[in-house]
Amino acid sequence: MNEQQRKDQSQIKQTENPTDIKSGSDNMNRLKNTSSDDIISKYFETTYEPPNLNKARKRGRDDVKVHYDFEIPEGMEKIGEGKKFMIRTYGCQMNEHDTEVMAGILTEMGYESTSDTKEADIILLNTCAIRENAENKVFGEIGHLKPLKLENPDLILGVCGCMSQEESVVNRILKKHPQIDLIFGTHNIHRIPHLVKEAMFGKEKIVEVWSKEGDIIENLPKVRKGNIKAWVNIMYGCDKFCTYCIVPMTRGKERSRKPEDIIQEVRHLAAQGYKEVTLLGQNVNAYGKDLEELSYGLGDLMNDIHKIDIPRVRFTTSHPRDFDDRLIEVLAQGGNLLDHIHLPVQSGSSEVLKKMNRKYTREEYLELVRKIREAMPNATLTTDIIVGFPNETEEQFEETMTLVEEVGFEAAYTFIYSPRDGTPAARKTDDVPEEVKKQRLYRLNDLVNKQSAESMKTYDNKIVKVLVDGESKKNPDILAGYTERNKLVNFQGPKSAIGKIVEVEITESKTWSLNGIMVENTVEVN
Repeated sequence: MNEQQRKDQSQIKQTENPTDIKSGSDNMNRLKNTSSDDIISKYFETTYEPPNLNKARKRGRDDVKVHYDFEIPEGMEKIGEGKKFMIRTYGCQMNEHDTEVMAGILTEMGYESTSDTKEADIILLNTCAIRENAENKVFGEIGHLKPLKLENPDLILGVCGCMSQEESVVNRILKKHPQIDLIFGTHNIHRIPHLVKEAMFGKEKIVEVWSKEGDIIENLPKVRKGNIKAWVNIMYGCDKFCTYCIVPMTRGKERSRKPEDIIQEVRHLAAQGYKEVTLLGQNVNAYGKDLEELSYGLGDLMNDIHKIDIPRVRFTTSHPRDFDDRLIEVLAQGGNLLDHIHLPVQSGSSEVLKKMNRKYTREEYLELVRKIREAMPNATLTTDIIVGFPNETEEQFEETMTLVEEVGFEAAYTFIYSPRDGTPAARKTDDVPEEVKKQRLYRLNDLVNKQSAESMKTYDNKIVKVLVDGESKKNPDILAGYTERNKLVNFQGPKSAIGKIVEVEITESKTWSLNGIMVENTVEVN
């Protein structure tokens, strides 16, 4: 706990009786005329458990607890009837899936979803802590929501997700954004009914962020986006502690769901008619390493899911260090196991990789790629790359460029290094000018764009299988979907094709997408 938090808690213990805070409108009138320090001390008379990065860094030996007993507390099942919620999501697929769970819980409490902030009775910002840009967007949105709170004091505004697990972020919200009623973290999403109840009836600011290793909560309700593709968490947390990454502190230690629970969920999705599942984890191919009673990894799980009647199965995100021969062997079977593999490299320099604590070398990464190519010659590889890591030299950056060419990545998420408070890399001094970092990013993106365009050209005049997501975002008369290798295809076809796998003949290739014409009489191709 830092000095500011000790000061805040000391003030909290000396607050007035909670009954002194009578209504939302009284609350906001006081917010208008009260300093931020006074607000911190005056409006925390209930749950106050702030994040603690030092505690979050520790990895205890306690067994992970699996809970199957989730239920909406008595008296909260219909508390949201006639009311609406909105959740804005930032960041990765894990956050998107967390949003599905939160939406499921709120729906079971009687709330309805809305996309209109003015209609909402609860607005939650599900945040990402990976990049500084994502954090800036969230604080910008918090500012935009303040007038809504002034207009409607009973509106509950909440911040959750990975940013909530950071001490500096929570302190900033407490000092500068009194309009926020509720702050909770990644480990206690299942506590939403209790937290909302406190926010509704106590009219007090709630802070509950658990800095712990993490448990597994099964049987949580979900409201999935659509009925075509589904995300399935197979594990949580990360133990890799890359020097630039805050995720091990925000998401807890690696903990795998039981295979039977995952397989049951996938079977249920197949029975509901879903066409594709993506298995999720911060480090998805470390799956099973913490299941001491079993010798069962991601390869074994994929092999079992391979037998389920669902057309497409993907997984993300991989760590090269845990991508083993068993997984390659299973993926090479093909069928519903797709050979589009996202394999973040982060840098092509062994020296930079060591500073990042990635625990593999350039040579080891290339050897893994060789094994994958040997088993799956047509596999599509994509990646993540950071440029401008502290003190990255021109020679080290050039090693990244040559690795990108050698592997032939068909797409990449590229970033300029963004220091995250609480990570070892953030404490490093850096002698690389920002303009140099930007130029390196431009050069890298040019190369990635060139390779993507070249890979797209290989699809010209070919017929591909497309899982149709729906209408194109740019043109409602055009349908859009993805190939087995995750290539976006826009094409003309009947609306009856949505949600089905169809054959499309490619007529035009672009850098990041393909255009085509649906082959007649091919609705529902497996």
